[in-house]
Amino acid sequence: MDIVKAILVAAFVIVCILLVLLVLVQNEDSNGMGSAFGGGASTAFGAHGASVLTKTTGVLVVLFFVITIGIALINAKFGAKKSADDLAGKEAAESTAAETSEDADWDTLLGDGAAAETTEAAVETPAAE
Repeated sequence: MDIVKAILVAAFVIVCILLVLLVLVQNEDSNGMGSAFGGGASTAFGAHGASVLTKTTGVLVVLFFVITIGIALINAKFGAKKSADDLAGKEAAESTAAETSEDADWDTLLGDGAAAETTEAAVETPAAE
């Protein structure tokens, strides 16, 4: 799924760049950025150039929305799966932490008793010699 996601993101970037460029090239009454690239009559695309640019822009807008929805759906599926995995991992970590704290409590209890016995043995040992 990562490959599909990477392809969709790459296509999304390309569509965005093309869409921005097409909107910049279009001109309205010879007062747009399109006039900077060759005049007001869209002579680069012929007599029906405005309709070609308009149709192309419409197609790119549809692709933009389709790709956006596709990326959102893929992220939602991965997000749900990832959060389920995180939840399972968190539960495992909590149970491990609980076991560790129980072990630490026992170690503390046993450690104090063992230390007391060691101290008593150390006190008795010099007296026995």
